Amino acid sequence: MPVQPAGRGRNPYETEGVERGADGIARYVDRPDSIVHMLHASVQRGRDATALVEVGGPRLTYGELWDRAARVAGGLRAAGVRSGDRVALRLPNGADWVVAFWGIQLAGAVAVPVNTRFKEAEVAYVVEDSGAAFVFAPGAPLPDGEPFVIDGLTRADLAAIFYTSGTTGFPKGAMTSHANFLANVESAIRCVGIDRTEGATLATLINVPLFHVTGCNAQLLVMTELGGRTFVLTNPLDLEGFLRTVGEEGIQMLTSVPAIYHALTRHPQFAQTDLRHVRWVSYGGAPIAADAVHRIMAAFPDARVGNGFGLTETSSLTSFLPHEEAAEHADSVGFAMPVVDLAIDEPDDETGVGELLVRGENVVGGYWNKPEATAATFVDGWLHTGDLARIDDDGLLSIVDRAKDMINRGGENVYCIEVENALAGAPGVSEAAVVPVPDEMMGEKVGAVIVPAGDDTDVAAIIAHVRERIADFKVPQYVSLRAEPLPRNPGGKVLKAQLREDTEWGEPLR
Repeated sequence: MPVQPAGRGRNPYETEGVERGADGIARYVDRPDSIVHMLHASVQRGRDATALVEVGGPRLTYGELWDRAARVAGGLRAAGVRSGDRVALRLPNGADWVVAFWGIQLAGAVAVPVNTRFKEAEVAYVVEDSGAAFVFAPGAPLPDGEPFVIDGLTRADLAAIFYTSGTTGFPKGAMTSHANFLANVESAIRCVGIDRTEGATLATLINVPLFHVTGCNAQLLVMTELGGRTFVLTNPLDLEGFLRTVGEEGIQMLTSVPAIYHALTRHPQFAQTDLRHVRWVSYGGAPIAADAVHRIMAAFPDARVGNGFGLTETSSLTSFLPHEEAAEHADSVGFAMPVVDLAIDEPDDETGVGELLVRGENVVGGYWNKPEATAATFVDGWLHTGDLARIDDDGLLSIVDRAKDMINRGGENVYCIEVENALAGAPGVSEAAVVPVPDEMMGEKVGAVIVPAGDDTDVAAIIAHVRERIADFKVPQYVSLRAEPLPRNPGGKVLKAQLREDTEWGEPLR
């Protein structure tokens, strides 16, 4: 049976310049041919305007950013990189990451941002799976050559592959086209309500990782199209640097995860920071309680506050909860973007809850090198998100649970099976199950219920074993030892809802 999109209700976002194709997908018209063309337009409008600032580091104008990226592109081409080749980007947040990203684009190659917290085995998997022809390695100089700028890029061309955690324990690369990027940029501008004529006067501060779609797609690329200033913190947890930059540089746009706002508003310097110029404060990427939303609104009284919801597979934004709705509907993730259709698959007759499906110009083309996963997730033009949701008559989307076995730790997705695989071979572990533990700051943290193999269980040794195998944000911060076998259904599947209810966690590990 064909999927029926949910009604848009009282969706507040501007739909002018949106056309629906014969395939049913809505698209923005009059967009650039690629993000390279997008950057070039901003360079032409203001070559001497500040484009990029690494907090505590270099500042680059749009002209300097273009010229440096073109030399990186030339260096890549001299190293044998050709159009469509994948290039892994392992650099930390900073000016070099941005220059390298644009160098990859100007070379006509495909950027593969790599999570800097991955262990070497995880990095090796991404590099090998993507077939990367070149790797930007930490500490190594950027490639340099005669300036080169690719010609003939189109919106349909592949621009990047963002790897997201996988339900099988292996990351999956979401294939992001130039059209996907450009659609997300336009959606971000519309949902926040930015006047393009003042774009060159605006500034944003990135403190989330650039290898995530929030930092790259919803901040860096949005500000690049506007021709404004992008400030990048090299250490996402540098709260003092965050507040100092906001105050001294007149930052108007903030986007981060709830955990950062939780920490910022409790920082001793927060009360002394001049926040009057902050006009937009967006949050997302992790669960948030209604009272936390109200605290953000109180902390930034002169700003429009909103909640963005999206996935790697939707190139960032799927929906957005605007300021006018934020207080009353704090448990919602808002209205669909103008080029996004939402649907609920097999909704419950009483609650209306079912799996959230998404269709739109922002939805990626599938998973790199994963035809079976692609076929299972992208069906007849619809992305099956694995999120359980409902949509009310006004068009407000609420995420109520996850069909996937996943923990959202402050914006980092942790698939339980990855952690359970690492626990399986740990000394003294007979059985293990991983579940989310509610946390006021992070939304959720990783908890492990372990059935010991003997009487002498060394939790520290188990955690050390796990830490050697997976990124630190996936390592359990809570451990509960259980004498009885894990509860299972008749088919042998662990009953995790029961585990969450029955387990007393105690204090987190140090």
